[in-house]
Amino acid sequence: MSEGDKDRTSLNFSSSVRLPRLSVDQYVQGVRENNRTILAQAITLAESNSAVHMNMAQEVIRQLLPHTGNSIRIGITGVPGAGKSTFIETFGTMLCEKGHRVAVLAVDPSSTVTRGSILGDKTRMELLSRNPNAFIRPSATGGTLGGVNRKTRETMLICEAAGYDVILIETVGVGQSETTVRSMVDFFLLLMLTGAGDELQGIKKGVIEIADALLINKADGENKHRALVARGEYNRVLHYLQPATSGWETKAYMCSALTGEGIEEIWSVIGQFRDQTTRTGGFDARRKAQSLDWMHSMTQDYLRATFYSNPEVAGMLPTIESAVASGQLSVTSAVQQLVERFEKRDRDGK
Repeated sequence: MSEGDKDRTSLNFSSSVRLPRLSVDQYVQGVRENNRTILAQAITLAESNSAVHMNMAQEVIRQLLPHTGNSIRIGITGVPGAGKSTFIETFGTMLCEKGHRVAVLAVDPSSTVTRGSILGDKTRMELLSRNPNAFIRPSATGGTLGGVNRKTRETMLICEAAGYDVILIETVGVGQSETTVRSMVDFFLLLMLTGAGDELQGIKKGVIEIADALLINKADGENKHRALVARGEYNRVLHYLQPATSGWETKAYMCSALTGEGIEEIWSVIGQFRDQTTRTGGFDARRKAQSLDWMHSMTQDYLRATFYSNPEVAGMLPTIESAVASGQLSVTSAVQQLVERFEKRDRDGK
């Protein structure tokens, strides 16, 4: 069985996931040694919704934390058909050839039931998945405490502790996934198309405002001239927009994931970004802010889950909802009644 197959078979997103009986020390040692089987199992442990697994995973991550943070975290998104998978395979393979170790995490909050598109992306990166310096992992959303935010962040930390110095986080879904990934990466790359009839299509979604670079893919053959024109149009528009990162000018670039042209250039741009933001202190400041945002986000998730799982709240909720929907009760009064019932049960210790 190949390493890729081992990774795939280790996936189990349910709360009853079966894991080998390893100790915390065995997980930590296996991850630090980049034992790919244990690495995949440690990620599955962190993704599990079981309270026992979550507690154990947090201890594993606590011990791994001193070995994290040494990577460049790159978020990659793109309009439909922009060729994200092909780009990531070409880009990741180039990085591996340069001696880097690359972890690819695919995020798809829109596919919490089938997860089909996540697994499909892995099979489309066959060349990269066979590279010994690469590790490809679909990231579960789960829909529970922390969701994609917690699970992808913790997977990222585990991969960093295993020695992966480039983390590529791909958004497979649309909408909320872009802002979610933006909140956990250092550099956010937006892949664009040309010759699609609307060169400014990305601006409509507002995603361009959170990108550190725009990359026009498929700039080859007869499409190369159109890509040059599109790059000029994007750069004219970007000139009037506030940069996503203070002190950094977002620009448009071109590449062909098929031929490899422009792939080295975008890696050079990312290197310049890291050097420049490190000198100004923006790189570390962003990571610290992201960690605090993550903490507050998880706190809100926990409080929300605790509130709605409260038996008293759950019992009266249908009646309250019916009264609000029929106009018999104002929203403010409804919230007050629910919170009072929650706080009373909490005070009584029941």
